[in-house]
Amino acid sequence: MDAELGEDALQEVYSWIDQIPLSRAKRNIARDFSDGVMAAEVVKHFLPKVVEMHNYIPANSSEQKLTNWVTLNRKVFSKLQFRVPEEVVKKLVKSSSGIIEPVLYTLKQRIEEELHRKQAVEGYSNRSDQTLPDQTHLLMHSFEKKGQAYQGELGHNPRSGYEEYSALDPKIRLLLEEKEQALLALQETVEILQMKVHRLEHLVQLKDLRIDDLTRHLEKQKSKGNAK
Repeated sequence: MDAELGEDALQEVYSWIDQIPLSRAKRNIARDFSDGVMAAEVVKHFLPKVVEMHNYIPANSSEQKLTNWVTLNRKVFSKLQFRVPEEVVKKLVKSSSGIIEPVLYTLKQRIEEELHRKQAVEGYSNRSDQTLPDQTHLLMHSFEKKGQAYQGELGHNPRSGYEEYSALDPKIRLLLEEKEQALLALQETVEILQMKVHRLEHLVQLKDLRIDDLTRHLEKQKSKGNAK
């Protein structure tokens, strides 16, 4: 997701974004998307039920921008089977050049896959007459596929076994999605706590430096007093 895109892929991303009505004028893509609000609007445009815009506050502060992206990871991107890594989020918040484009490219792919999946599920629901044993067999096969796939790189959410996954009964599929989302939510909670620990450690360091400065200043004042 943090790899540079080729010229064709970049133009594909820019053309895609230009076709989406957003709440702000599009000026500098890195700054425009730095607080995550417009990313939420992009998903909202294609998948209205997935995004609740009141969760995302337009911001200039890094802390609120970070909160928006973490919320996007937990509440939205998890439903699309991907997440933006912490180190990438930090660069997005700083409006670093060339970072948002790969994220949007991946987001575009995931949205298209989700729309295709919804169409497949709806079509299956309209014509399916499979029995419960058939569904159980598909579910077990999907778990086996996912178990093999998740032995790959940690944090990557592969789409292997997609056809079997799409063919499941919607109720069974929903249960499986809820379990996956719960796991992703726990991962995001750990990530948030780690960020808070890092911030607290930084504050402690700043306070220690301030205490050292005050101590040296006090010692100088005492020395001047003794000299008199």
